[in-house]
Amino acid sequence: MKGKGDVRNQWIKFRVNAKEYTAIKEFCNSSSSHGISEYARSVLLRKPVIVKYRNQSADEILAVMIQLKNELNAIGNNFNQAVHRLHTLDRIPEIKGWLLTGENSKQSYMSKVEEIKQRMNEIYKIWSQK
Repeated sequence: MKGKGDVRNQWIKFRVNAKEYTAIKEFCNSSSSHGISEYARSVLLRKPVIVKYRNQSADEILAVMIQLKNELNAIGNNFNQAVHRLHTLDRIPEIKGWLLTGENSKQSYMSKVEEIKQRMNEIYKIWSQK
């Protein structure tokens, strides 16, 4: 519970222009503060402000990995559908066609897996130098 001295009943009002407001809002958003009031109190009372740090290279790597994951999922789904279809076929000419399609999917899948390996090696080399 808050004591009598902890209740915030005093107002401090000041005006800023749009550019200043945008800058303050960006500083607030990059901190762990829950709002502009909390951020402003911390700055004005010279309390520590915890700033969130974003690693741009990690964000770029994450975006590439998400794209590769989505491609692998799509290829894997196609491959699973082809195998399922093979199990339901009962005529030999159809099976041969699906086997060829399955082989193409397999090659595409293996190519993407190799690309992931190469990218992971690049990431390791870059991060191990730091």
